[in-house]
Amino acid sequence: MAIKSDHWIRRMAAEQGMIEPFAHEQVRQVNGEKIISYGTSSYGYDVRCADEFKIFTNINSSIVDPKHFDERSFVDIKSDVCIIPPNSFALARTVEYFRIPRSVLTVCLGKSTYARCGIIVNVTPLEPEWEGHVTLEFSNTTPLPARIYAHEGVAQMLFFESDEICATSYKDRGGKYQGQTGVTLPKT
Repeated sequence: MAIKSDHWIRRMAAEQGMIEPFAHEQVRQVNGEKIISYGTSSYGYDVRCADEFKIFTNINSSIVDPKHFDERSFVDIKSDVCIIPPNSFALARTVEYFRIPRSVLTVCLGKSTYARCGIIVNVTPLEPEWEGHVTLEFSNTTPLPARIYAHEGVAQMLFFESDEICATSYKDRGGKYQGQTGVTLPKT
């Protein structure tokens, strides 16, 4: 299994619509203002965060249970900035919509700018033939409020292509998060 380069990422975006919208190069400024970069890098693609957030709150004294998730545990925010309370987390989604090829597994890592501020970005792997907006989880590990910027880079996708096509893809299994749009909560 080999990591894929910027040439391959550009080709797959153009030929198969693997990433939409797509930035061919790293974008570091918008309207002359510095931003946290997004777009194609040497061996990955830096994704942006959309302006839709679900901030975790415990005002209902719920128990976090992935099999019986209480949607009231989140407050919905639509903004260019999200403030995550200390020792809490928020969910968001990528601006980009992904269509992962059958021979590819995609792994997501947080950008160093956020990691150096104690903000952890968590995303599970994007499996072969999965498609949708990626749900992002931001954990604020600090004792202070933390800021996330919409429409700027937050994480990097790395694409690994197998030397053999899988027998069963995410699409074949009818995965429960296939084609997701918006910020998607746990499903059972």
